[in-house]
Amino acid sequence: MTLTPADNIFSPSLRLITFILLCSFSLNAQTKHSRSQAGVTYYVDPNKGNDRNTGTAVSKPWKTFENLNRLTLSAGDGVKIITPGSFHTSLILKAKGTKDKPVKVWFAPGRYNFFPDGAVKKQLHITNTNDTPYALKAIALMFDSCRFVNVEAFNAATIVLRGKMIETFVNACDHIRLSGLNFDYQRPTVSELKVLSATNNYADVLIHKDSKYTIKDSLLTWQGEGWSYSPGSYWQVLDPVTNELERVDIPVEKAKFSSTGAHTVRIHFSQNPGFKTGMIYQNRDITRDCAGIFMRNSSNLWLKDLNIYFMHGMGVVSQYCNNIKIDHVAVRPLASSGRTCAAWADILHFAGCKGKIEVGNSYLSGANDDAINVHGIHLKILEKSAANQLKVRFMHNQTYGFNAYAAGDSIDFIKPQTLLAYGSNVVTDSKMLSDKEILLTLQSPVMADVQLGDAIENTTATPQVWIHHTTIARIPTRGILTTTRRKVVIDNNNLQRTYLTGILVSDDAANWYESGMVKDLTVSNNNFYYCGGPVIAIHPENQETGNAAVHSNITVTGNHFYLKDNSLFSAKNTANIKLINNDIKLKGQLKKMEDLIKLDHCTDVKTSPNNINVLNK
Repeated sequence: MTLTPADNIFSPSLRLITFILLCSFSLNAQTKHSRSQAGVTYYVDPNKGNDRNTGTAVSKPWKTFENLNRLTLSAGDGVKIITPGSFHTSLILKAKGTKDKPVKVWFAPGRYNFFPDGAVKKQLHITNTNDTPYALKAIALMFDSCRFVNVEAFNAATIVLRGKMIETFVNACDHIRLSGLNFDYQRPTVSELKVLSATNNYADVLIHKDSKYTIKDSLLTWQGEGWSYSPGSYWQVLDPVTNELERVDIPVEKAKFSSTGAHTVRIHFSQNPGFKTGMIYQNRDITRDCAGIFMRNSSNLWLKDLNIYFMHGMGVVSQYCNNIKIDHVAVRPLASSGRTCAAWADILHFAGCKGKIEVGNSYLSGANDDAINVHGIHLKILEKSAANQLKVRFMHNQTYGFNAYAAGDSIDFIKPQTLLAYGSNVVTDSKMLSDKEILLTLQSPVMADVQLGDAIENTTATPQVWIHHTTIARIPTRGILTTTRRKVVIDNNNLQRTYLTGILVSDDAANWYESGMVKDLTVSNNNFYYCGGPVIAIHPENQETGNAAVHSNITVTGNHFYLKDNSLFSAKNTANIKLINNDIKLKGQLKKMEDLIKLDHCTDVKTSPNNINVLNK
């Protein structure tokens, strides 16, 4: 496990003090709000407005969001940004709409530049992306403790980030709809180049016009807005012919760079480390320090008709949220940009959520990691503090700093070696002792057979999932990861050339600590085009296999598989598998079904009928 800079600098006690002080600062620094009268519309014009105006008439608009940020909007209130322009302050909305009279925010068509210099900045712990846990993160749009808010732009307003920023932060809200916005970066944090020609000793490359750089003393430095870095060995390569994207290790630390023209560079090396003519290469700093859209502790969220041309960090992150709908969201670069990367890491990431998650009618592409990841979080038991109390701990350095439990949550006790549950209880109180440790008070006494080192899963924080009518393409890792014990349906999707497994069901309590067991998964009527094998993998990371099933009730039916390497399906410690009525097309010679699947300690498996044919070419 790699230590972050914070682990090296701060002792545990100093980290706790810093954590408490930062939280206190965040709370004390909040602006005092006055309540708006119901039914008022406020106007903002970043070009001709004046913050000394009333802001309540289209002829008297405010210039910035400063006055608006001091209000708590009431039912039926509205905000209209009537002309596009530049903002050096965040929109920090507090609003109390109702179902019948929501608060509405409207953006006029055009480009909106949001700069981080005067934006609100907060210390945020974001799951799976916590390399800089105590750094302040700039935010463009913030919805804080809001109820019934609709944001509308009709796909004609584009928010352009002018430095590393969270594009939208939704915190402790209910019934929020974001509709019709486009998001982009002036200077994406992933740099791109195309190899024009390559030999054993040099490569001539064309660097994308948006990937700013400098060359000094034969060393290239990527230059961004408020950031810079020198390329390391982490790269991604896109084959523009096959549309396949993969991660590659290309060490360039000893390479020399020389300019040969506008945006053209020659890379010199003693031996070609991996550059190939005609390929497009992506490079980024691997520090996990941000998210694109971050939604936490919120309910009834609807992202609709969004275009995300680029987002920095861990994509759209939903952390301990309830009921989320992603509808007609397109994540891909603007076609006219010529770029190939739209997401710095994952595209959609859900951790500890509950209720229903629906992802539909969307296009998810151009990522640096998985397209969709749905999981819970295992915490390790450190101490039996009292008869009905346990001290537990976040174990992965990328995931910690937030309360993973609430009063009333049900929990299961999990053996990490088997990933099997052996008991349950109910949380009556959850207290953060530090950014990594939590004291749980339970409804019943802790069972005698609960051992230190065992794990706990929050079984309340497990959602139903429906992923449908969505295309997933240009993904260097997995298409869909889902580990939740409630019903999961994945149907009518197109998965195109994911470099690794198309659908992965994992569960572990020793690595990323992403929980948990799957009890009802249906994969139906999807098209899998040349995904990495096995195309579907049910693979819990239990160290002791035994005869008991971790996952169960897996149905794969009515799908069309175009196999890349004749590896269709694998499963481990899984019960009740139905792999039936699928159309499977192979390369090479015709094979039997048993040659395309791999089973390890699985029971009650049905693998026929299926239709298997050889591709014509």
